[in-house]
Amino acid sequence: MAMRRAAQSPSSAVRSPLLLRLLRPCPAQAPSGDDLLPLRTRAFVRRFSSSLKEEDEIALEEEAQKKAAWLFKSIFILTAGFAACQFFPYMGDNLLHQSISLLRVRDPLFKRMGASRLTRYAVDDERRMRVVEMGGAKELLNVLQAATDDKTRKETLKALVALSKSDEAARFLHQAGAVPIVSSISNSSEFAEVETHKTSLLEKFEKIKS
Repeated sequence: MAMRRAAQSPSSAVRSPLLLRLLRPCPAQAPSGDDLLPLRTRAFVRRFSSSLKEEDEIALEEEAQKKAAWLFKSIFILTAGFAACQFFPYMGDNLLHQSISLLRVRDPLFKRMGASRLTRYAVDDERRMRVVEMGGAKELLNVLQAATDDKTRKETLKALVALSKSDEAARFLHQAGAVPIVSSISNSSEFAEVETHKTSLLEKFEKIKS
């Protein structure tokens, strides 16, 4: 019996570690972050993340649509402005009267707008004389004489140059006392056009005088 026990002891010694390993519980795998959440919570998170993506896509689409709309508006404004510049000279006396009325407004901005309109209107001798007949030439001289800023002087001189391309209109300006008014205008360090228009007018008056 003793010998039999001694013979069995080595095998039991070998089996015991194996048994211990088999009997030892396997280490539990660490659960992931999603596994810790309940099923309803995980479903809500997925829906929430997908809704955020949809909102981002919608926001991008809206931004693109706004930019496209702004682009079309800009193109429309530029086209309308170009068309107005092209067809302005062919409009009637009503608009011409409004342009001359702007010269009488106290604000220099409106005076410049009126002068600019008359410049675009005076494209031939007939229209230039129409400006003179409706009092536009005289009003331009009044604006130039009272102007306190170079921007207004520049636009007014430009309109007077456009009118003076007609000899008859230039004679009217000369008789209305344009020479001393134009000569008294100082050159501008900001706008070289002031000196250019001034020189052009004085040369024109000198020609028609001789």
